[in-house]
Order: sequence, then C-alpha cells, then structure tokens
Amino acid sequence: MHIPMESARLATDDDLPAIEAIADRAREAIVDQRGGPMYLQREAGQWPDRDRLTAAVDGRSAAAVAGCYDGIVFGYGVVVYEELLDGTTVARLTDFVVDEEIRGSGIGEAMMNLLLELAEGAGCIGIDSVALPGDRSTKNFFESFGLKARLLTVHRAFDVDGAT
Repeated sequence: MHIPMESARLATDDDLPAIEAIADRAREAIVDQRGGPMYLQREAGQWPDRDRLTAAVDGRSAAAVAGCYDGIVFGYGVVVYEELLDGTTVARLTDFVVDEEIRGSGIGEAMMNLLLELAEGAGCIGIDSVALPGDRSTKNFFESFGLKARLLTVHRAFDVDGAT
C-alpha cells in the first residue's frame, strides 16, 4: 500500500512556530513582487498575526491547515468565515503558503482540497483569495480549483518625499 508523502491536516498549537517561520519567509519574498509592498501594508496587516493564527487553529470563525511532507510542516493555509450582508457566509483564504523549495510536491493541492472541504462543510457559499499581479503560478493554481477573478484592485502610487 502506497502512503503519500504529502498531506494536509488541521493545524495544531504545536505547528504555530513552523507556520510563523513559513509566513516570515513568504513575507520577505512578497516585498519584491509587484503590488507586494502595498499588500503587506494594507491587506496583510500584521501577517503573521499570532492571535489570528491561534483563533484559526482553535476553529473560532476560521480554520487553519498544515501542509506536510513526510510529517514535516512545509506549508499552511487559513480560511476566515465572513458573514455577508444577506446573512450567508463566504470563506476568505487569508493565508496560503508552501515553502518555495518544496512547491510542486502536492502539498498545496492537499491543503487546498482540505480548505475547500472545510469551507463547504461550514456552510460557506464560496471561497475568495488574492493573487498578486504577475504571479501567474498562484493565479493558475487557484484557477485549477475553480477560483476565478471577480474583482480587480487598481492603484497608482505618488512620489511623496522621494518615496513611492
């Protein structure tokens, strides 16, 4: 019997140090991407936020998964359940990261399948996420799971005191 080396499971408190380290590495990489600096300043906030991660691990209005290879955490994902104006709920994928050196191993697929299952099981009407402009691999990954663009944010930076 073949046991897959890649897997996804609900994250635990014991996973938080590994998850925070993965998030820190991802944050450093995002700075150099188009749209990355503004995303980190506006949308990502205090990413990774220990309180938000703990709440997701505890399952309070959110869920967190750990993506593993041979039992070692190399990725994580967080969905937050948000109530809409009509009373329905949408899952917002706020965090989804697989360490760069292990991408393509199947961890991302395992995590996404579990997150979709959790969101649907929570009664959500759909799931949203973001991809930075020019990040084709992320866009293609999400599209392979049926996520399609529904909103584009446009931005123009101003040169204020020599900074943009």
